[in-house]
Amino acid sequence: MPTVKGISGPYRFFFYSFDCDEPEQVHASREKSTCKFWISPISLVANSGFTPRELNSIRITVEANTKIILEGWNEHCD
Repeated sequence: MPTVKGISGPYRFFFYSFDCDEPEQVHASREKSTCKFWISPISLVANSGFTPRELNSIRITVEANTKIILEGWNEHCD
């Protein structure tokens, strides 16, 4: 599970190797909560434990760091 470097905050953003056959995406986790967002367009795919407020914060972070996330995705999956 490679972690996306350069995104500050309480969440860890990462990829799973088996997701490389799916559209560009990123997972986020904090403690026991996880979620998954498609990158283009940015949309929530799955959530386990995050509140709506936290998901909104994660979405904003994904939007603000799309370039870094896509660079990490391409480095990991290409």
